[in-house]
Amino acid sequence: MEHCLTTAQPSAPAAKSHRRQAMSGRLLRAVRLLEEGGHTCVLCKDELVLTSGKRGVLPLIEWIEQGRNLKGFSAADKIVGRASALLFVLAGVREIYASVMSEGALSELEKHGIPAYYGSLVPAIINRQGTGICPMEQAVLGISDPAQALAAVKRRQQELRQAAGQEKQL
Repeated sequence: MEHCLTTAQPSAPAAKSHRRQAMSGRLLRAVRLLEEGGHTCVLCKDELVLTSGKRGVLPLIEWIEQGRNLKGFSAADKIVGRASALLFVLAGVREIYASVMSEGALSELEKHGIPAYYGSLVPAIINRQGTGICPMEQAVLGISDPAQALAAVKRRQQELRQAAGQEKQL
């Protein structure tokens, strides 16, 4: 369950947006599958390819909870904010491309030595209504530890599910 669809307006010119030639073959393959396959998240390593059509952080959470070893995978995702970035760090991916990436996500990935590429760099990921910051981004404000980020995101997802259930009862 993801509650972030829109992004803020792009910030500074996307310096890394045109550096596809610097991407590894695995990452280029993941990007191609993302763009041509209708997926929201694609991870590639050697001959193994993982894809998902689920939105937001859900694919990452599911793969992490299933105990999938994602260490060394190259990842391509539609939208990567700080929450997703911290989950990618936790999973041990080696490089990431996002169609849209937040400045906070780029900073986290660089801090952890993970090469990051993007189509558009934006100041923040905002919620679907365009009224504020994405709830997953809110969940990880002030958190820099990837394991703590996972716990915070899962708590926020549960809160959102409970709130949605209460709205249906009204």
